[in-house]
Amino acid sequence: MADIQSIKNRFGIIGNSPALNHALDTAIQVAATDLTVLIVGESGVGKEVFSQVIHALSARKHNPFIAVNCGAIPEGTIDSELFGHEKGAFTGAVDSRKGYFETVSGGTIFLDEIGEMPLGTQARLLRVLETGEFIRVGSSKVQKTDVRVIAATNRELLEFAEKGKFRQDLYYRLSTVPIRVPSLRDRKEDIALLFRKFVVDFAERYKTTAVQLDEEAKQVLINYPFPGNVRELKNLAEQISVLSNTNVLNAAALNKFLPDRNNNINRMPVLASTQPQGEFANEREILYKLFFDMKKDVTELKKMFLEILQNPSLAGNAANFTKESLLNDFNIPKANGNEVQHAVVHQPQIVQPTILQPINGIQHPVIINNDDIHHHEEVEESLNIMDKEKELIIKALKKHKSKRKDASADLGISERTLYRKLKEYDIEDL
Repeated sequence: MADIQSIKNRFGIIGNSPALNHALDTAIQVAATDLTVLIVGESGVGKEVFSQVIHALSARKHNPFIAVNCGAIPEGTIDSELFGHEKGAFTGAVDSRKGYFETVSGGTIFLDEIGEMPLGTQARLLRVLETGEFIRVGSSKVQKTDVRVIAATNRELLEFAEKGKFRQDLYYRLSTVPIRVPSLRDRKEDIALLFRKFVVDFAERYKTTAVQLDEEAKQVLINYPFPGNVRELKNLAEQISVLSNTNVLNAAALNKFLPDRNNNINRMPVLASTQPQGEFANEREILYKLFFDMKKDVTELKKMFLEILQNPSLAGNAANFTKESLLNDFNIPKANGNEVQHAVVHQPQIVQPTILQPINGIQHPVIINNDDIHHHEEVEESLNIMDKEKELIIKALKKHKSKRKDASADLGISERTLYRKLKEYDIEDL
């Protein structure tokens, strides 16, 4: 335990909760190896500090360490950032460039928010982890690297893998040694210690007196759920240090700095989110487009039936009725001058049943044999959102003859999002 305390002092880790000590002890033990580590925890718990601890205690401590936020790099450039590219590999690639796996060879790379990494990049990363090989974008030359990978996420990657949003083989390869960093609400005994440390630091920075809490205010602070974890607590301490008019805060004064929330509500942790907001917004746009197209199809169908009513010859052999007989069959009143006359009800004539089928892109009524009426099979239309989304993307590509720029504009999404969807649904250019 003395070793753990020295590590806490060195890296500014405050707290004595069993969950925190267990996570730190695991990090210390795995640091001496070259095993891949997956750090799991909510946003704001300090996952990057654990990656620095592992690197500083490893044999690679004198070699480079780099932290990469996978969620902050655009999908179209993340391969170039990680693995490099050759001159002319894509628009704007005026020179060759080394990627992080090449420049940090011999050291440690920390991949934060690994759950945001695109599926194509995940396949490249898996090859690096298994063989130590990678290929620059636009090159065919295989290169070697010696990099230790530490990944972190605030999501449940196994659930992502089950939904096809994260490679299952990559998940098991990354989680050789998992370390779960506890949230602040799971280590309430450390909240008062952390708050005291933060207010002392801010008092020194702003040349003020450190703010203290009375017993009632301490209980309010400890019982607050802190969805933003240590980061939120630090921000709260800074606000109080700057804005407080007294050196000792009571519960009423502290509540003024806390967000107006009901502490009894069960809060969902950040890692319960299973979809990036940007991705959800793009899929929502596609759904809106799908609904608009459906509405348009229904309108065109109504218009077509109206034309058949006005001109029965359009229906061909299936039009064994006239507008007059149709009105009589359904006892619909018809206008004659200013008077409204009611048709006499009579036995409607039997019309050969028809259905509409597309012939050369145009809907035509086709007569159905009576024998087929009694032998039919109901096919339930798929209501799966992903199926509808894929169907709409294929429709747009066919319409614009595989021109992705025009197809993405018609779908109401960016060309980069369309490119990602093509890879996700394994759609080839049509």
